[in-house]
Amino acid sequence: MIAVGTATSTTGPVISLVGAARVYDLGHVQVAALVDATFAVERGEFVAILGPSGSGKSTLLNIIGCLDRPTAGQYLLTGTSVAELDDDDLARLRSRTIGFVFQSYNLLPRTSALENVATPLLYQGVGRRERHERAVAALERLGLGDRLTHEPSELSGGQQQRVALARALVTDPAVILADEPTGNLDSASGAEVIALLRELHGAGRTLVLVTHDPDVADHADRLVHVRDGRVAA
Repeated sequence: MIAVGTATSTTGPVISLVGAARVYDLGHVQVAALVDATFAVERGEFVAILGPSGSGKSTLLNIIGCLDRPTAGQYLLTGTSVAELDDDDLARLRSRTIGFVFQSYNLLPRTSALENVATPLLYQGVGRRERHERAVAALERLGLGDRLTHEPSELSGGQQQRVALARALVTDPAVILADEPTGNLDSASGAEVIALLRELHGAGRTLVLVTHDPDVADHADRLVHVRDGRVAA
């Protein structure tokens, strides 16, 4: 069983969008990438956001992950309105609240698994000894205790994704946001990552999985469909 710590505790949904929209101004034309999106993710849920390429799910992902802001409507992350935050406060909220897992892993090259996992804690001002202890614990939790000093080039795709998952967990975030986490993996490694996500959910984690693959989305407990910039929760 994968143990979990105590993430930030507040009442209400961890994610709440009300009438959220995102319009990109291209100068000669405005493109509505997200239209009137309203849905919430409760604590402890495992939700999959499903949609084809160009559907608007990447825009939705960027807003949920505080990488972008809606141009209309409201987004609350753990009860905090992102519209009221400046860029520094938004980055601080993002780093402490969301653990990201990406399709391409986004690991630092020529850097050990241990250092990759410890890096988010460095940005949070955690001391060296605690960073080391927490990074080791996260990697051991995901079966990588014998790969601490290995660089990404020395790891398989499945192992790299587990390092990325350990990095997402090490800050004890309120939600794990996984963007196509099996997209670059073979079927066996992909199934392994999905099993880890299911185990984390079983241990109480809140998970949001973004995918274009219905078979992957079926592992979640609830589906949110995105098509033509519109959300059907």
